[in-house]
Order: sequence, then structure tokens, then C-alpha cells
Amino acid sequence: MTILQVRVDEELKNQAWAVYNELGMDLSTAIRMFLKRSVLVGGIPFDTKIDESTLKAILAIDNMRTISEKNGNSEMTLEEINEEIRLARQERKNKK
Repeated sequence: MTILQVRVDEELKNQAWAVYNELGMDLSTAIRMFLKRSVLVGGIPFDTKIDESTLKAILAIDNMRTISEKNGNSEMTLEEINEEIRLARQERKNKK
């Protein structure tokens, strides 16, 4: 036997623990099952495709990032973005 250490967010660990506990097993057993199934199928033992809507969202975000970088505002904080929105709304309101 060997020891395998995995770094994972504590919240994720706790959520996974709750699922596997409900199934009557511990995390070590669940991970061993994952590894054995990976060997059996010769890869990740579940579908790893990105659905079309998720892919479109990823591409849209990437496009927005590119535009933001071209416009020189990719490093803006959320507060700065909100202030820009507030000013644009005020300007639009003043034009009416």
C-alpha cells in the first residue's frame, strides 16, 4: 500500500465526504474506486465534454476579456466597473 495526498478545497472535501458517507463509504474508498475504474476504462471514468451552452459562454467571456485588454480596462476593480456603469447611466439620463 502507498499513501496518496491530494490538495482540495475544504468545502469540496466536506461536500464529497457527506455524499460518500450517505453511500456508506469513506473518501479513501471512493478515491480507490475512482482509480480502479480509471484503470478499467483506460481514462477518466465519466464524460468530460463541455456542453454547447457552456462552450459558448466560455468563448463569450474570452472575447470580452480580449476587448477589455484592447481598451486598456482589463485591470479594473469591481468598484471601478460599477462607477463606470453609474456614470454612463447618469449621462444617458441627462441626455433625455
